[in-house]
Amino acid sequence: MCDVDELVERVDGRDHVLGVVSRQEAIREGWLHRVAVTVCRDERGRILIHRRSEQVSRFPGLYEVEVGGAAHVGESYEQAAARELAEELGVRALPRLLFTFINRSGLSPHWLGVHEAVVRDAMVPDPDEVAWLGWLTEPELDSALREWRFTPDSHEAFSRYLAFRTAQS
Repeated sequence: MCDVDELVERVDGRDHVLGVVSRQEAIREGWLHRVAVTVCRDERGRILIHRRSEQVSRFPGLYEVEVGGAAHVGESYEQAAARELAEELGVRALPRLLFTFINRSGLSPHWLGVHEAVVRDAMVPDPDEVAWLGWLTEPELDSALREWRFTPDSHEAFSRYLAFRTAQS
């Protein structure tokens, strides 16, 4: 969950640090900052989706394909992704960074580091963050993305994730 005074690194169009600002200020001013997300798969290849709690400040009650949040000051994309998995799902994993891009969907522009992790352990979701979660196959997720209300980041990040996986195979 985003604290009111959460500090992030303001970065430029090449992802170089310009300074430290509050996340709230970065969003309000439209300044680039870093966000790390992870697409979670199980051993059968299904993809984890979750519905955000109604108590979260951003996109309450919407579904998400990825788990994540803002990178803290001095934190790498990988460190932020691992921390967010632990905070939101109670999962200890080492997500693998696949790619970064400037994401202009959502509340404000930000660099988005997209990771992947295979989740083998039992999850203990934080009820303040996650209202529901489940595993979907890619065809099921494709249908859900058209029928359910997902966060703006979910559509952009997942489409780039699928393109990346296709290019790698």
